[in-house]
Amino acid sequence: MKLILLGAPGAGKGTVAKQLTQLDGSVQISTGDILRGAVQAGSDLGKQAKAYMDRGDLVPDELIMGIMEKRLQDPDCKKGFLLDGFPRTIPQAEALKKLLVKLGIKLDMAVNIDVPRNVILDRLSTRRTCSNSKCQAIYNVKSMPPKKEGICDKCGSPVVQREDETKRRSATGSILIIRKPPRSLGFMKKRHADYG
Repeated sequence: MKLILLGAPGAGKGTVAKQLTQLDGSVQISTGDILRGAVQAGSDLGKQAKAYMDRGDLVPDELIMGIMEKRLQDPDCKKGFLLDGFPRTIPQAEALKKLLVKLGIKLDMAVNIDVPRNVILDRLSTRRTCSNSKCQAIYNVKSMPPKKEGICDKCGSPVVQREDETKRRSATGSILIIRKPPRSLGFMKKRHADYG
């Protein structure tokens, strides 16, 4: 199966992707994973991406699309893939459409996982992630904590709360910033036939 999974952070895209990949051997692809992979591999694109990441800048779409093009041609994508949270923007959606045509790939569908805001707030404030970039196992302190508090069950590295998931303090109390669903969703709904 070849899918795009969209939704707000904490909606469960990664969890759903992991479950679906077990059904048919397709692979889960997130931009964070492919960027880290390119950097670790030391590829030309990875070196370019690392320069942006080291400065704390966003990696430009052109560079992300170059890395995505290479990733979608890897042999493990032949059985299928699930794009986890990508594309996020209309320019990324337009670039992905062109890339899929170029590669002769037809998507089966794009799915938006819509979860109530209060559930997302709870998930993000209780989610923890393995700090080892090669592991990145995800835990939840309420529903699926690691066996030993603060330690990853899989690799033994520290389990942390990601910076983008921490409660931010304001003068009026604590708030958690929730990003809106990706702008690419509306674009893809209007043009869904163009993706397949």
